[in-house]
Amino acid sequence: MNGFVKNYTVPVDKFPRISDSATFAEAVLALDKAQEEFASGKREQRILLVADDANKIVGKLSPLDVVRGLEPDFDSLVDAQASSFVSSGYVIDAMKNQTLLWSTPLDDLCTTAKKTRVRDFLRKPGPSQVIEAEETLNIAFHRFVLFRHDSLFVTEHQKLVGMLRFSDVYREIAGRIKNVCGV
Repeated sequence: MNGFVKNYTVPVDKFPRISDSATFAEAVLALDKAQEEFASGKREQRILLVADDANKIVGKLSPLDVVRGLEPDFDSLVDAQASSFVSSGYVIDAMKNQTLLWSTPLDDLCTTAKKTRVRDFLRKPGPSQVIEAEETLNIAFHRFVLFRHDSLFVTEHQKLVGMLRFSDVYREIAGRIKNVCGV
């Protein structure tokens, strides 16, 4: 695919933000508001960017991230990307099932909502989720497929300038199939 990441990047200032010191409950309410504004056409984005005390973007928050926040230690059992290459998952599955026997995340929902901070469960972007604006769309496509990201943090000279959403890349793929391939 021809084209560069910068041509499909949504500028960082178009995204709603939340502080990493916000509570779990505040994160849920902010995500709901972002979704409502997106659905009503008031906002183009529903991805919620997370800023630290210095107002630096340190991650993003989605409904899935919030649900993961109910069991913040669960992902630390096994690296999800590494375990995807393990053909024999019975050891990993047994470890996770053992952990589930002692976990009751929904029973403690109200306590979690009031006391847990976004920074307690925020997963910061790894190297595979950060891409330079000058990279090709092909490189971004590979990262979406290999690492199953729903968006990539786009940088220029190591400064965050925006986000590349999978939905925009998919729209480009669909458009090319319709318009170029003659389907």
